[in-house]
Amino acid sequence: MRVLLVSHNFLPAHAAGTEIYTGELALGLRALGHEVAVFTTDKDVSRADMSVVRREWQGVEVVELVNNLYHRAFRETWDNPRAESVFAAELARLRPEVVHFQHLMYLSIGCVEAAARSGAAVAFTLHDFWLHCARFGQRLHPDGARCEQLDFARCGSCLSTFKFRQTALERVTGRALSALRRGTGVDFSGAAKRAARGLRISGRPRSREWIEADAGAAAELSQAVAERDSAMRERVLPWVQRFFAPSRFLAERFVEWGIERARIEWLPTGLELAKFPAELRRHAAGSQRPLRIGFLGTLAPHKAPHLLLRAWASLEPTLRARATLELRGKAQADTEFQSQLEELARGSSAVVGEAMPRDDVPRWLADLDLLVVPSLWFENAPMVILEALATRTPLLVSALGGMAELVEPGVSGFHVAPGDVDALAGELRVILSEPQRLTSLYPRGAIARDVADNARRHIAVYEELRAGLAAR
Repeated sequence: MRVLLVSHNFLPAHAAGTEIYTGELALGLRALGHEVAVFTTDKDVSRADMSVVRREWQGVEVVELVNNLYHRAFRETWDNPRAESVFAAELARLRPEVVHFQHLMYLSIGCVEAAARSGAAVAFTLHDFWLHCARFGQRLHPDGARCEQLDFARCGSCLSTFKFRQTALERVTGRALSALRRGTGVDFSGAAKRAARGLRISGRPRSREWIEADAGAAAELSQAVAERDSAMRERVLPWVQRFFAPSRFLAERFVEWGIERARIEWLPTGLELAKFPAELRRHAAGSQRPLRIGFLGTLAPHKAPHLLLRAWASLEPTLRARATLELRGKAQADTEFQSQLEELARGSSAVVGEAMPRDDVPRWLADLDLLVVPSLWFENAPMVILEALATRTPLLVSALGGMAELVEPGVSGFHVAPGDVDALAGELRVILSEPQRLTSLYPRGAIARDVADNARRHIAVYEELRAGLAAR
């Protein structure tokens, strides 16, 4: 069977949960004897916008559409005919029998219809809320409040501060860098980015093309979001034969949104379990060494590393002396936030380190006594939690969304009220005072699903969907 997986970004440059899962699923499908390719995007201002880069990742063909966000209007963030044209050409070349969408951000909703019209069976995994939330699919307002209900007026005020496209200066600079690369073969984009960061760090003003946050702009964007929502229902839902949801929580939110319950299958995310052998965990909490507490994820406000550092700093020094705290992850472009993290860490003897290579993650997690996941948004099925469950690493997570669903209190970890620094500090205080609470966890061993099981289930569904098409 020829399968095309479609994702907004892909490995190795982008290694968040969706990208990792897409890669592991691709390998799992190939191991079962199927042909697999990946269609994805990347922002690379040293290359021409909407150009195509073909490469290979671990034997999998990868077609990468360069999308430098040179959008003329907000609509192009979700309805981009230029991206659809490139995608349609690749469909004609690859002739997939199944197109499985993992994410549509940076692409276009018309890609779904194009896949269906090509004669392929179409599946879609719901990794977040992008189909009904234009701001990265997080349902998180810029003020930090979660969007418990969908409200187009609130969406308008949210998007009025959303930088959805490159500024005029950034577009001019990007096109110049692209021309230089074509002419010289040298990529100057790295130097340009470092220079831009230097300007920001030095306090010089940045050029921005953010929509003005006034009532008029917010009202206009509210209407645009309503149109986007209608388009998603009319141009995506009818063409998808089966949706997959890695958490029951996410499945329920999309049922509320309007997808028929019978069309959504709950399918927990699998891991390549060979990378997580039981012998990785060689010690138990309560030994003579200090406890090791960690955070692993994007160092961004919605992941709340700053709240963990504040909670840690509020603990009594005698308690902090019983453990170490290390935060690892990719830093974002917000230098002010990164400076805040570093200042908080210095004041409490915590360590903020860089993102680690993927191959190092299993060992790092296995050496932890506690992983803290204090996210503020409705996480679906965070890869880091799944990996911690595979290494039997105790977890302290926000009692929210898929995080609460994955971590059973008293079995694999503990819950804490999201966004509550005092509550987080209280949980840490109890754990440091009673480390034996950690040793009693995982009474039945690791809690994990193998990606090979996912691959087999996907193939069964693909065959079912293809049979349904043939019977029409």
